[in-house]
Amino acid sequence: MKARLLALLPFALAIAVYLVASHLRLAENPQDKILPGLGQMGEAVQRMAFAPDPQSGDYVLWKDTWASLKRIGIGVGTAAVLALLAGLNMGLRPWLKTVFGDFLTFLSMVPPLAILPILFISLGVDELAKVTLIFLGVFPVMARDMLLTVEKVPREQVTKAITLGASRWDVIYRIVMPQVIPRLVDNVRLALGAAWLFLIAAEAIAATEGLGYRIFLVRRYLSMDVILPYVAWIVVLGFVFDWSLRTFIKRWYGWYLVTK
Repeated sequence: MKARLLALLPFALAIAVYLVASHLRLAENPQDKILPGLGQMGEAVQRMAFAPDPQSGDYVLWKDTWASLKRIGIGVGTAAVLALLAGLNMGLRPWLKTVFGDFLTFLSMVPPLAILPILFISLGVDELAKVTLIFLGVFPVMARDMLLTVEKVPREQVTKAITLGASRWDVIYRIVMPQVIPRLVDNVRLALGAAWLFLIAAEAIAATEGLGYRIFLVRRYLSMDVILPYVAWIVVLGFVFDWSLRTFIKRWYGWYLVTK
């Protein structure tokens, strides 16, 4: 209990500092938009999340959330599956590592945001370019980590399995893969932070809906009462995803937490 209270202390201090600064600014200028009060942000949340938009009839916050989660889910999910397959096969088939290892290293060195204009020019400004940016931003690093994880699996297990009649596919997908799945989940946890960055960058440049799109749309009006709740909502989503993945590992792969 004491540890939890201590963990909450920095959050309480940050909120207190903000509330004091907001009160001082609003006391000096009630029309100030830089540090809105809780009431102003509450009204913005009510307007964006619980009242239909007068023009479209949509609940804007939920529509933006669904659009962003769909993009990040497809991008990170595809990257995770392909990173797992790449790591397994390259780690257990040396000739594949010889062929693709250096290329994978090359991909991991390319700054994803630097090629964003290339993606928009070549793939258009629709969903494919945004999902591709997320994929390219997280796949190479995840694949390299999976390769290293597979290479750390004791080779005695592989030798014994083959001696007992296991096929190469059995070794890859029934012996090695279950041991590296929790590391893959950890990779997804780590990749989500970068994935949000790439998503918001892509939505800020070319989108008609999404959390990043909305933040950059209202910034021209200095609507901090909308921007701050949107940022807080992104943080909440990130925390929920991270907690869910940690709980998944703890529930199904308790041995992994012991060996870390």
